[in-house]
Amino acid sequence: MNAPSSQHRALGQILIAQGILSEDQLRIALLEQMKSNQPVGKLLVSLGFVSEATLREALSESLGKQSIDLAHAIVDPAGLKLVPRELAKRHRLLPLDYDTHSQRLTLALTDVNDLVALDRVRAQVGDDIDIETLLASDSEIDRAIDQYYGYELSIDGILHEIETGEIDVRSLQASTDEYSQPVVRLVDSILTDAVKRDASDIHFEPEASFLRIRYRIDGMLRQIRALHKSYWPAMAVRIKVLSGMNIAETRAPQDGRISLNMSGRAIDFRVAAQPTIHGENVVLRILDRQKGLVPLEGLGLAPDHLDQLKLMIARPEGMVLFTGPTGSGKTTTLYSILNHINAEGLNIMTLEDPVEYPMVMVRQTSIAESAKLDFANGIRSMMRQDPDVILVGEVRDSATAEMAFRAAMTGHQVFTTLHTNSAIGAIPRLLDIGILPDIMAGNIIGIVAQRLVRKLCVHCKTPYQAESFEIRLLGIAGDGERPVLYRPCGCERCEFQGYRGRLAIMELLRVNADLDEMIARRATARELRHIADRQGFRTLAEDGLRRVLDGSTSIEELGRVIDLTDRM
Repeated sequence: MNAPSSQHRALGQILIAQGILSEDQLRIALLEQMKSNQPVGKLLVSLGFVSEATLREALSESLGKQSIDLAHAIVDPAGLKLVPRELAKRHRLLPLDYDTHSQRLTLALTDVNDLVALDRVRAQVGDDIDIETLLASDSEIDRAIDQYYGYELSIDGILHEIETGEIDVRSLQASTDEYSQPVVRLVDSILTDAVKRDASDIHFEPEASFLRIRYRIDGMLRQIRALHKSYWPAMAVRIKVLSGMNIAETRAPQDGRISLNMSGRAIDFRVAAQPTIHGENVVLRILDRQKGLVPLEGLGLAPDHLDQLKLMIARPEGMVLFTGPTGSGKTTTLYSILNHINAEGLNIMTLEDPVEYPMVMVRQTSIAESAKLDFANGIRSMMRQDPDVILVGEVRDSATAEMAFRAAMTGHQVFTTLHTNSAIGAIPRLLDIGILPDIMAGNIIGIVAQRLVRKLCVHCKTPYQAESFEIRLLGIAGDGERPVLYRPCGCERCEFQGYRGRLAIMELLRVNADLDEMIARRATARELRHIADRQGFRTLAEDGLRRVLDGSTSIEELGRVIDLTDRM
């Protein structure tokens, strides 16, 4: 960590300001530096005044660079192939990740201002690759270089290593160097591969004679590997060790959580194990905090929908309901809204099952059955915490609904989710739960129904003229010119799927005085729809067909998510 002396003095002042270091300790370190000419940071650690982790964080603040804890990081094999071990050892750097799409190499260094080291790496990898740097401590990089450069990290290479040796679950638990175990590296490589391919879930599914591994990418499950069944017991032990589960329990469901650092960012995995007739089925839900917080403008909404959503959240009290099935992006939209309104002047509190993405300044609470904290009791407790905005993970029963509406009626802004198929369908659903029409009227700001559809790959989508039945679906007059639509093709950039990424389609129902009056009179869904149509209400199907016409998705993909049969 050979930063200039002035920066090291700033480092010492930061440690003093944080109460970690005293003036006397800094003076001792500076005197030692005059004798040994070593960096102050290194001397502070050797003198026992601070730990390496504390020094790394303080130096990160001093230099204005992000730091990384390599003890909880997983390294991408693609990056290791670009930088030879000798170069990494000489300049104390470690390639963490290589993103082929953005042509970006992420490096961990002990000195992010070492221009000689960066020039040597750039000469090695080429000028067309961007280099991003993160700060790490000396001993962490030395240990990581020995750990990662000494072993095979590609999935195929590890499988070959396993096939020529033996997996011993007992040795996995007893080994002092767990990374010498190929099964440890196999699990880590699968986790890294899934994150790099933007998967949302990893499924380990044991069958009678083999183990199937599937990723959920863009909402669709895709088989990635099929391994021999003998691999699975040791792999399951490794996952359980990482997630804090009981490795001896195989006949009861278990839940756990893994926190790792990949590509310089924190990745959480929510782990669930379920016993089946062929062994334990394990599913890992990937929670990428960086991707979980999407700016409101980055949701891909139509301009009029974005304006309506902003008008809804501008109202200081009342309830906004989000509806849709599991995996329809409701949580991402809700977090985008909270991130949009999050400010020092607001007290935002959430009640979730469980908390998925930690947010600064937002008081987040997970449901805990063991502590008898359910949604209804949680809202009652939060009301005594002086909140301005409340997010309730889900309205499941009448008690939760009543407490949520009570919060909305007493001057709070409430966001929550409800399981219905459409925005208008939320009204009869609330009536069914037991909420009186008089309570709903005047207290619902708006209702949003949402789905996610896959986006056509921009590199390989193929244009064609719409056929007759597609013209009827689009609601275009038969004698007009046939519009140009697009269908998936498949290329290397989308892994020959024809789609890459997803976008949200929505129907937004802003509840005004006319709708409030109809709700209070227990109007039917047909009557509510008639009033909504007069206000320019657009259904999920209509919003989706708009995205078909602008070439964002295909009519086949829309039909997979939305029922289009009533338009024929």
